[in-house]
Amino acid sequence: MKNIVFAIALAVLIAPLAQAQQLTEPRNENKGATQSVAAEMGIFPAAAVMWTDGPASLPAGAKLAVLEGDPAKEGFFTMRLWLPDGFKISPHWLPKVEHVTVISGTFNLGMGEKFDKAGAREMPAGTFGFWPAGMRHFAWAKGDTVIQLHGIGPWTITYVNPSDDPRNMKK
Repeated sequence: MKNIVFAIALAVLIAPLAQAQQLTEPRNENKGATQSVAAEMGIFPAAAVMWTDGPASLPAGAKLAVLEGDPAKEGFFTMRLWLPDGFKISPHWLPKVEHVTVISGTFNLGMGEKFDKAGAREMPAGTFGFWPAGMRHFAWAKGDTVIQLHGIGPWTITYVNPSDDPRNMKK
């Protein structure tokens, strides 16, 4: 009987240790390469965010900061867009659900295939929104605005009117 009690007590003590070991051992659920939990962590104070010119799929003037993953590839990503006051994104759609958090400024979102501010929704700093794949929408910034987008890549944008696509503009 003492051996059984000892075995149970030992199992109760060892189980939490085994769980803790799993948290520090290499694992991979989404990235295709073995990494430890610590290697999968990232913290980005605002001052440390590295901004580059925005993607070619957006009009000139936007800035981009990729925080996690690669928006151009399959897999999870998190990125931020800095949009100057008055920045406009013509009617477009995305092939996957779009998730947007407004970090600063005001992001305005309208629905439909024509840019019409009437009936648009104002999203002030702190607002989160998501909309389904394929939904036609357009947007503009009021004040310098930073939004954070996250989702599953690749992130691609298709303009309702191909002539609105900055990638189609004559250089």
